[in-house]
Amino acid sequence: MASSFLRFSLLFIAVYTADGFWNYVVTHCDFNSTDSKDITFIQSYYYNKLEIVRFDSSVGRYVGYTEFGVKNAEAWNSGPEVVQMRNEKERYCVNNVGNDYRSAVTKSAEPYVVMSSTTPPAGKHPAMLVCSVYDFYPKQIRVSWRRDGQEVTSDVTSTDELADGDWYYQIHSHLEYTPRSGEKISCVVEHASLKEPLVTDWDPSMSESERNKIAIGASGLILGLILSLAGFIYYKRKARGRILVPTN
Repeated sequence: MASSFLRFSLLFIAVYTADGFWNYVVTHCDFNSTDSKDITFIQSYYYNKLEIVRFDSSVGRYVGYTEFGVKNAEAWNSGPEVVQMRNEKERYCVNNVGNDYRSAVTKSAEPYVVMSSTTPPAGKHPAMLVCSVYDFYPKQIRVSWRRDGQEVTSDVTSTDELADGDWYYQIHSHLEYTPRSGEKISCVVEHASLKEPLVTDWDPSMSESERNKIAIGASGLILGLILSLAGFIYYKRKARGRILVPTN
């Protein structure tokens, strides 16, 4: 996954309580492979969330972003500090990137598939299937459709791989079609985490809307039984407190 762009950061915070000001340094390595030329060492100095000066190994010197930062950058670039920083890429980044790259980039997570049916917003077909693929890593994935064993290449649309923000991704593929009796439609997922394609068959025996109607009906029936039972119990308790008066 050479195209992936990763970052690991080591954050040092020094807090000065006088007047509530914050001064801290953030050191991190940006890399997209374990090759030294693809690694950048960056150390940034902040004051109250404002970056004032930075050392970037791709530039090879300190750069100031405020008046105070510019003065410090000029002083450090003329002293031994800049020489030390130029060696930090090898010491801090190169020696650690390999472990991080192997532990993060080379790992994978198998996807799981949820298939559903819906009514297409518009088009020449009356039905649409949705193949939703969740929680996979790395990002690269292929989702395709088969109809009676043959790959479907028309009336198929798909979203991009959507990042969940936790290293995992999801994608949704849509197939518009006209149902045929006895046909078999499958969603096929190919991913680095899978030894073989993950094939999920669509079961048209009961649509999602039908399942929802049954669930709602069952819930209503149960609620009705509960209310009837409560009414019966209330009636029996009332009946016990009545006094029967004989009539002539």
